[in-house]
Amino acid sequence: MNFFKIKTSWSNAEFIVLKLCIASAYVLVGSYFHSFFRHYYIPVLVVFGVTCAWSVSLWVSKMQSDK
Repeated sequence: MNFFKIKTSWSNAEFIVLKLCIASAYVLVGSYFHSFFRHYYIPVLVVFGVTCAWSVSLWVSKMQSDK
């Protein structure tokens, strides 16, 4: 199984969800080490969880539609 040679077609709207997932992960890492984000830890964790699950479901549906 060559994971890096698999091609999918993603729209810009679908990339927004993926970028939001990655950005919230960065903020989670930053909130762990910095007290400024301490008050936003739970909302950012929720955004990360939702966008991560959404990104994975989009990716799986794209992979299944290509077959």
